[in-house]
Amino acid sequence: MMPKSAFVLAAGLGTRMRPHNGSVPKPLVTVAGKSLIDYSLDRLAEAAVERAVVNVHYLADALERHLRARARPRIVISDERETLLGTGGGIAKALPQLGDAPFFLVNSDTFWLDGVKPNFARLADAFDAKIMDALLLLAPATGSIGYDGRGDYAMLPDGRLQRRGEREVVPFVYAGAAILAPALFAGAPSGAFALTRLFDRAGEAGRLFGIRLEGVWMHVGTPDAISAAEAALAAAQ
Repeated sequence: MMPKSAFVLAAGLGTRMRPHNGSVPKPLVTVAGKSLIDYSLDRLAEAAVERAVVNVHYLADALERHLRARARPRIVISDERETLLGTGGGIAKALPQLGDAPFFLVNSDTFWLDGVKPNFARLADAFDAKIMDALLLLAPATGSIGYDGRGDYAMLPDGRLQRRGEREVVPFVYAGAAILAPALFAGAPSGAFALTRLFDRAGEAGRLFGIRLEGVWMHVGTPDAISAAEAALAAAQ
């Protein structure tokens, strides 16, 4: 079933992008004339998501002004101006606004070109709350534009994930999108914490799964990555 709610992570400081964007929050940095966050929100609208909760902190006023123009999905602001809560704490704070059903998670700066079937639809088709607390969208660690790390996860034949060890190299990187069950946050700490803490706990319980992204994923984390993403978009048209 396609989730009707989503959480969009947009409160980060975006320090690596600041030489390029100056006084613009990273989610509003443009690629081919369109802000990064609007790429994510447009995909959610195409997936018939009705409500997107967006957390804000750095340059929050500018982001809120931009989001007022959107009709679909309906935007709900989760205000973290006073205290930045991290990826896990930010979602935990907003759980009452997300409802009791599984929901999409997307980073406001994640960027990809879909294959034949949209990746949000593929996530929805693959998610099974009976055995999963989280289903992550994963991109190949090699061949993805703008990424040169050692990966985040290895995937078992049944789709369960194993986190990379300190000295290991693994095939997949987390692409910044997922479906999460509210049960993932049971017993979560209060205050600021990283979402990877809950991913690791779900992995230890055998309830962390992944699917491979179909299409092309781009890591738009620095000014240099913008031109690479624009070139990929131009090549796909």
